[in-house]
Amino acid sequence: MGKYFGTDGIRGIANRFLTCDFCCKIGKSISYYLNKNNIEKKPIKIIIGKDTRLSCDMIESSLIGGISSFGCDVELVGIVPTPAIPFFVKKYSADCGIMISASHNSYEFNGIKVFGKDGYKLSDDQEIEIEKNIDSNIDNHMADFDEIGIVTKNNFACDRYIDYIENIFEKEQFSFKVGVDCSNGSSSRTAFKLFTKLGIDCHIIDDLPDGKNINNKCGSTYIENISNYVIQNKLDFGVAFDGDADRCILVDQFGNVIDGDFILCIISKYLKDKNSLNKNFLVMTTMTNMGVIKYCKDNNINTIITDVGDKNVLEKMIECGYNLGGEQSGHIILKDYSTTGDGQISALYIMKILKDYGKSLFEVSSGIKKYPQLLYNIVLTDIRDKNILEEEYIKSLINSLSNELADNGRIVVRPSGTEPIIRVMVEGKDSDIIKAIAEKIVEKIKKGLNI
Repeated sequence: MGKYFGTDGIRGIANRFLTCDFCCKIGKSISYYLNKNNIEKKPIKIIIGKDTRLSCDMIESSLIGGISSFGCDVELVGIVPTPAIPFFVKKYSADCGIMISASHNSYEFNGIKVFGKDGYKLSDDQEIEIEKNIDSNIDNHMADFDEIGIVTKNNFACDRYIDYIENIFEKEQFSFKVGVDCSNGSSSRTAFKLFTKLGIDCHIIDDLPDGKNINNKCGSTYIENISNYVIQNKLDFGVAFDGDADRCILVDQFGNVIDGDFILCIISKYLKDKNSLNKNFLVMTTMTNMGVIKYCKDNNINTIITDVGDKNVLEKMIECGYNLGGEQSGHIILKDYSTTGDGQISALYIMKILKDYGKSLFEVSSGIKKYPQLLYNIVLTDIRDKNILEEEYIKSLINSLSNELADNGRIVVRPSGTEPIIRVMVEGKDSDIIKAIAEKIVEKIKKGLNI
């Protein structure tokens, strides 16, 4: 992680960290970077989309000011899912795409995710260069009054994105009864239209955004909502998206949670059966449950582990030529269809698998057995407090407890790349043991932070 960029863009509380002035500087810095590398000296176009947060319009306006002041054109696509942005970048031959969203975070947070002209999130080196621009005085490179960038609106972009996904699955014509929790976010604009076009009997909840209710006790981070809804309405299964719809979590007809780990198992097994799992490898992260790794081993599927963050997963996929990877949180990258996680494509691909197998979601997931896993979040008052993890007494405790677990479990303690939080994850065969271990670590960290 850099000074400003975390594991998924630049993120913070709107109007405190993400102020108008700072967002304008980000817009300038991105534009300066693009101008500097514009060998062909052609007009530069940047596409901007957003989710449903109260602060999105403010941040969008600030970005526009910075970008246009450096002579770059802006095309606004409005409220769309994050994965729509790389699609638009390639479809409309743009030089860059920006999504204004803090994904699964509550409404006071917002973020700026940046995609290159190839549709992929920026590399670490590119992010570092943009960060240097933010901290430098680059205003002497602003455009003259007659070269200011032009701003246009594309009112049909969202429909084009829906059409793209519909075309992937147009031959399927599903007949499922599905509950869909839109988290009062971006999928409120797309899910019902897309799913009904494909024959799905779609029961939508949490699709009335008001600027403040995004991810508020709904969506993929509050799965109880869709779980109860599916049971009460006797639906085939349910889908819950996060605020920008780049990830999804499912529930079966009994309300059992099918998280990203389960989804990866189901899709990798299906692709292997079809001889379509590139090099027979699945990419996962350090948060992946040990039971999932065992499932893959039992099914002769090779696995490779990266650091947390869908960008890290994708980089490994590109490097090695793999076509499937993802995270427990529900970021699933089907590289044959998208350059980033796409919750709607993931959900529809699971439906395709259920249709082809002629089985329920409960049936295809019943053979996957996960180890007990506990996750504790320690909220920080100052982001710099994450440095406590470098203290020797914390490292020593974690190493000692890891040795106690040996091959019967594991410990992952890390700072979040998207929030001011330290995450403590302990996993193992014995629930009582992992609970005791997790509590020891949390207590030691909190004591060190005087919490």
